[in-house]
Amino acid sequence: MEKTLQELAEILGGEVAGDGEILISGLSNIPMSKAGDLTFAVPPHIDEAKTCAASAVLIPLDTENFPKPAIKIQDPRAAFAKLLELFTPKIKIPVGISPKAHIGKDVKISDNVAIMPFAVVDDGAEIQSGAVIYPHVYIGQHAIIGENTIVYSSATVREFCKVGKRCVIHSSAVIGSDGFGFTTSNGVHTKVPQVGNVIIEDDVEIGAHVGIDRAAMGSTIIGHGTKIDNLVHIAHNCKIGANCLIVAQTGISGSTTVGDNVTFGGQVGTVGHITIGGNSVYAARSGISKNMPENFFGCGFPIQSHSDWLKHQAALKRVPELIEKVRRLEQIIQSLTNP
Repeated sequence: MEKTLQELAEILGGEVAGDGEILISGLSNIPMSKAGDLTFAVPPHIDEAKTCAASAVLIPLDTENFPKPAIKIQDPRAAFAKLLELFTPKIKIPVGISPKAHIGKDVKISDNVAIMPFAVVDDGAEIQSGAVIYPHVYIGQHAIIGENTIVYSSATVREFCKVGKRCVIHSSAVIGSDGFGFTTSNGVHTKVPQVGNVIIEDDVEIGAHVGIDRAAMGSTIIGHGTKIDNLVHIAHNCKIGANCLIVAQTGISGSTTVGDNVTFGGQVGTVGHITIGGNSVYAARSGISKNMPENFFGCGFPIQSHSDWLKHQAALKRVPELIEKVRRLEQIIQSLTNP
């Protein structure tokens, strides 16, 4: 595909700075760009983009004295994502049910569904219009896959779980694995039946190798628009709000309630049976061990505000200096008391 810079600016609703007639044939990041490419730059990478090999750059509206042809736009990152869809060929998945797929009894399959070879759709399940089920997927008994949802290879959606519309479930994710519930008597651990399910609301994306446990009773719920990175574990009876971001290797313990618009950085961990307020951010490797308010920016373990954490980190850097100062004072005191 080739388009002029001016044509791309019109698609994005941006303004051209420089030659609008240059042809753009591809997209790239700054270090790997070449002639014919369009890249994007936001602070602190504006200076790096000035000397890159790309023919043109998407830059913020307030950028001045930029030497290369550019499209000025409010959010270059979001605009670049839109162009990625334009320049990337769509994967074509033929509609229909492969004869090599296994379809159980009393399964409801709507029109325009693609079910690929070696997928298993068990008894009583429902696959709604536009859904795509890749090879080696298992859809459990009486599970529901919503409209235009994609389930990639080797993912599992177990019995009675419900997945909403326009969701994406990546390879080897498991929706509805048993919650980790046991009683212990005389040193013997006995499993507590996990008879609930998982409800995934609309527009949720679930990364590879994610485990979301079914509720012991009731439902584990993932709110609409939430995006979950690879290698995340969400335990039984959790309720995750809408539009949350949960980054890789985060673990959320059972019966935790998370508000809307919460971001968990990588390797965040929580105890169970707590409430985490909405519109909050928790930095990577935070340990959350108590109920948390809304509009909180937290760090560290035990969890503390980001500003307090910065103060503590600054103080820790002075510890060697303070230890040396104490040693010198001890020597002075000793010389005064033992002349």
